[in-house]
Amino acid sequence: QLQLVESGGGLVQPGGSLRLSCAASGFTLDYYTIGWFRQAPGKKREAVSCISSSDGSTYYAGSVKGRFTISRDNAKNTVYLQMNSLKPEDTAVYYCIAVIFIQNICSPMYDYWGQGTQVTVSS
Repeated sequence: QLQLVESGGGLVQPGGSLRLSCAASGFTLDYYTIGWFRQAPGKKREAVSCISSSDGSTYYAGSVKGRFTISRDNAKNTVYLQMNSLKPEDTAVYYCIAVIFIQNICSPMYDYWGQGTQVTVSS
């Protein structure tokens, strides 16, 4: 599996911002399309955003469009998720993973998930 390590989560008030990082270890991230997924307690894991390795095209779930921005810095071997205007419903564990991105659908390339990073939005 490709080892990716998530970081940057934390506790933030509604309306606040966080930037999550997804760092690759032992391989070059340039060649992979990467997605951010999240899983809230009692809910299924869902795709939040993906970014293509080929042309930088992106996908955003409807619930985060306009608030979240995905980007990649190949020099740093890292993908970021900038999250603004956070809402309590954004509370979840966030994971990054290599994905297959076809027809605007992001699907995990394999079924191995890292530790993730906890995001809690609460006053």
